[in-house]
Amino acid sequence: MSWRGYLVLMLKMEETFFKELKEKIIPYFDKVGGHEIHHTERVYNLAVTIAKDESVDLDIIRAAALLHDIARLKESEKEVECHAEEGSKMAEEILKKTMFPKEKIKDVVYAIKVHRSSHKINPKTKEAAVLQDADRLDCLGAIIIGRVFSFDGQHGIPIYDPKIPPKEKYVPYGDSSGINHFYEKVFKLRPETFHTKLAKELAKKRYKFSKEFVEEFIKEWNGER
Repeated sequence: MSWRGYLVLMLKMEETFFKELKEKIIPYFDKVGGHEIHHTERVYNLAVTIAKDESVDLDIIRAAALLHDIARLKESEKEVECHAEEGSKMAEEILKKTMFPKEKIKDVVYAIKVHRSSHKINPKTKEAAVLQDADRLDCLGAIIIGRVFSFDGQHGIPIYDPKIPPKEKYVPYGDSSGINHFYEKVFKLRPETFHTKLAKELAKKRYKFSKEFVEEFIKEWNGER
């Protein structure tokens, strides 16, 4: 086999691996609520896009992006306290049973462990930084509007209640509202806090859109012109 033929074969095997990995993890996700498999797919696509401008290992990026939220449903059902911590352990066990390069597993595990933005951990590897940026980008823009109200509808949280002021810290399932979610969490994801150049650029547009949406929502709620 020629070198070019070998390379094509390896690429096909790689694509098959990640396709099968995605199919394998679908049962780990809820069907609605903002953290379903579609969130993982968006984070995966964003991470791959960001990685093109960075000197990183794409195998680590792709595996970490696919597996970063596999313990989210466990957290939602109060089985574990932190989906990032639990997910990193689950990811390690899953990857050990596959043909994924053993020497890269520890970096996948680390990226998943520190991906959670609310923990404010500054990632020590570029791969972890890319995953964190991709995950946080999905918490801004048009997407987060849909995610917030999907989650709140699922858990009986009101769209808005002017009598309930935003809290200093976001508390999942807490006594708040959908609009307060933006003040408590979304607006704290300022573009300058992202790590990679492309993510910062994308975050500026999405952050602006999020702010404009809330401003327009409040005006309409109050019946303003």
